[in-house]
Amino acid sequence: MNSKPPSPPLLYQSLADRVDAAIAAGTLRAGERLPSVRQACSAHQLSPATVLQAYYLLEARGLIEARPRSGYYVRARIGSRLAEPEMSRPASAQTRLDVSDFIFEILEAVRDPDVAPLGSSFPSPYLYPLDRLARSLGASARRLDPRSTVTDLPPGNEELRRQIALRYLAEGADVAPREIVITSGAMEGITLCLQAATRPGDLVAIESPCFYGVLQAIERLGLKVVEIPTHPRDGINLAALDDALRQHPIRACVCMLNFQNPLGSLVPDEARRELIALLARHEVPLIEDDVYGELYFGQTRPLLSKALDDDGLVMHVSSFSKSLAPGYRIGWVAAGRYAERVRRLKISSSIATNVPAQAALADYLKHGGYENHLRHLRATLAAQEAAMVAAVEQSFPAGTRLARPQGGYFIWVELPPGSDALTVHRQALAQGISIAPGPIFSAKREYRNCIRLNTGHPWTPQIADAVAVLARLARISNTAERLSA
Repeated sequence: MNSKPPSPPLLYQSLADRVDAAIAAGTLRAGERLPSVRQACSAHQLSPATVLQAYYLLEARGLIEARPRSGYYVRARIGSRLAEPEMSRPASAQTRLDVSDFIFEILEAVRDPDVAPLGSSFPSPYLYPLDRLARSLGASARRLDPRSTVTDLPPGNEELRRQIALRYLAEGADVAPREIVITSGAMEGITLCLQAATRPGDLVAIESPCFYGVLQAIERLGLKVVEIPTHPRDGINLAALDDALRQHPIRACVCMLNFQNPLGSLVPDEARRELIALLARHEVPLIEDDVYGELYFGQTRPLLSKALDDDGLVMHVSSFSKSLAPGYRIGWVAAGRYAERVRRLKISSSIATNVPAQAALADYLKHGGYENHLRHLRATLAAQEAAMVAAVEQSFPAGTRLARPQGGYFIWVELPPGSDALTVHRQALAQGISIAPGPIFSAKREYRNCIRLNTGHPWTPQIADAVAVLARLARISNTAERLSA
């Protein structure tokens, strides 16, 4: 196990922390205007881009707000923030899944480009360096060795796996390139890990609510699930997982530790260590879906589970689809003791992943300025989330609860009791707005009064209007309000 000293904060993070401290101390009070970007640049000897990133970060923390043609102001936070949803309470019984048809029916709408994409699982493609990636793709295609059609068969392009291994090393994890298997996106990686660790009829522990893609993969493989209570801030409940491991013959545990989809939860470092140790005691592998781990809003990346993995039981799955290259469908698995099994399953299932795309990403990681892109992406996503949260806080009905993530691009909204997310979904779709209703994230179609909203698109008048329409539909949907009207 390796560790590394914390990196010094970036300039924009240092400025954000100073303003944060001034607000906490009462030096800057609610409603007061912050220095303009020009004034802050002069006072702190920083560039406009650095000051803007600091202000975006403060927006993401809920401390300030932008007012059109006026500037940035300290938010009046007391009484304005919605309560956080409580820990989920799924039934503990084993469940054989039958969810795919239902999920496909709900998600078909997000394909329409004219629909406001609040129900999409993808951020705006315009947030990514598509031109630079295209140049890498062209350059790598021109240099492509014809033999790579054979040499880049699983486990995949050697240079790409080396670049990924270097990123693990930078986060304190010794992951050899030979342990990494390149996949066609993260979902193929999760499926391969499930196949490597289970057989049809086996039992898998999952979070509740859980990303619907994982539910579909488990159903397709003929597995059963036990749903574990999950908190919208701190993630999976370890006491409940411990009980489930003692009571049931669980063969694998599938989790998102970083900015879980749909809740946005982030498992704290100490709980993360306890989770790895708990699963190791039971010899149960962790299949970690970590596609959002690079999209944190704080100063440092969350603690990497592979840095805690002394037993080879962590199968760490990730992808470039959310952080760099949507549409390239390049993911990977750092599969620990299961690496050879995953490699063979990959060969027998899909043979190989797109060879030119692998070479292009390897070229970009070496020369393209990935870290600079990520800094800008994080700041943009933080600002977009802040705008969405502010709109929900201001317009949704009394009794609404809201999970406030520290990264990613989703927020989980729990509507007042009696609300029907499926009704809101249908009515919103009729007005050109998509949402992801809570039941698609449950093996038993629970969370009927919950919705997931995508904050990965620029805050435009169309998106603002869509949120206002959703707020009105949520009020109409609420049974108590209808009866008292």
